[in-house]
Amino acid sequence: MDAKRQLKLGMFLRPAGHHIAGWRHPDAWADGGLDFAKYVEMARTAERGLFDMMFSADTLSGERYDRETLSHTSYVAWIEPMSLLTALAPMTRHIGLVCTATTTYEEPYTLARRFASLELISGGRAGWNVVTSANDSEALNFGRKTHLPKAERYRRAREFVGVMQGLWDSWDDDAFRFDKASGRFYDPDKRHRIDHEGEFFKVHGPLTVPRSPQGQPVIVQAGASEDGRQLAAETAEVVFCAHQTIETARDFYYDVKGRMPAAGRNPDHLKIMPGLGVMVAPTRQEAQDRWQQLQDLIPPEVGVALLSKYIAWDLRGLDVDGPVPVVPQDRGAPTRSALLSETARAEGLTIRQLYQRIAGGRGHFQVVGSPRDIADLMEEWLVTGAADGFNIICPYFPSTLDAFVDLVVPELQRRGIYRTTYEGRTLRENLGLPRPPSRYGASRDAGARKAV
Repeated sequence: MDAKRQLKLGMFLRPAGHHIAGWRHPDAWADGGLDFAKYVEMARTAERGLFDMMFSADTLSGERYDRETLSHTSYVAWIEPMSLLTALAPMTRHIGLVCTATTTYEEPYTLARRFASLELISGGRAGWNVVTSANDSEALNFGRKTHLPKAERYRRAREFVGVMQGLWDSWDDDAFRFDKASGRFYDPDKRHRIDHEGEFFKVHGPLTVPRSPQGQPVIVQAGASEDGRQLAAETAEVVFCAHQTIETARDFYYDVKGRMPAAGRNPDHLKIMPGLGVMVAPTRQEAQDRWQQLQDLIPPEVGVALLSKYIAWDLRGLDVDGPVPVVPQDRGAPTRSALLSETARAEGLTIRQLYQRIAGGRGHFQVVGSPRDIADLMEEWLVTGAADGFNIICPYFPSTLDAFVDLVVPELQRRGIYRTTYEGRTLRENLGLPRPPSRYGASRDAGARKAV
């Protein structure tokens, strides 16, 4: 390997694949999201491809389509991500295990225990994708009629992350003695309370799980709004994002990293990894033919429902071959709504063309082509400062993941921009991220510590 920057790769898990009609493809696992054995095969394929991590998104409610439209979609039932990744940990050796958990409907102490336990079981390969949740339907499952206001959600998220990180420092690395002769199981000076009292949480501590092999789980974040960018600059170590052009990706990259010094952080300690939908085949024409076959499987009512969800505007009843209406953005719509609206206006897309555009990745960049085509794009984004890597979005499983590993990975390696072996055993080692020191310090005087 030479001194070139190295791509980081995530494999984005989604039941039955990411394309809205992916489960209908003749080669697809329609039941992939419900069959643990298939998840094991996906994990091992990604590890064979030397991916840094598997990333499992999550939501605490089902899709918000009408009953008939919902019956055509696959994202309605799946294995809970923390349970899934914990079960996958002993089935893998190197790949990171990252899952989503919301700061709006979880509690820091119980969530810190679960992630710390995943850390120990996996040998230091856990990551937490921090989200604040995005819709009222989740609120209805937790005794609330409406979602918390955005500003309040982000204040809660900042405090939540800080409490989690404090709890993960409850034990020093060398706290446990296991000294049978003296009868001393641990050093009491190396156990710490957090004693946190804030706007949203009161947490005494300490955590009942030891400090992890990589110090703390990796913090992942995906917000693209002003609040999301600032939260990423302050707390995130990996950012997943969505961009339709390399120009907007570069703007985002330099904006978020440019905020980090003011937060006392090194910009190199954050990896920005946009989502990238990939359909690859030995030739460009073959890839395009496969992609069109998949696009033709989308029922129009499902495509319209999908687009309505992501553009935050009800498009039912409109001509699918007519223009996308101008959607107002002054009503608290999600960032992706503006992205899609701007893309439709700039390219003159119809409703059908726009829902086909997002069918495979829900607003993430989509590339269809040969291994060289895919590698050219990934290299350009890497070397021109648009990305540190990508979260790979497979239209369906398992064959599109197999194709990426078998065709694209060797091309990236030939160019010297992708590893040929894992650098270490922990997620941080493979991502090139530092191991965070304990806030209590390994050499601090015991009398100055808050010990229990």
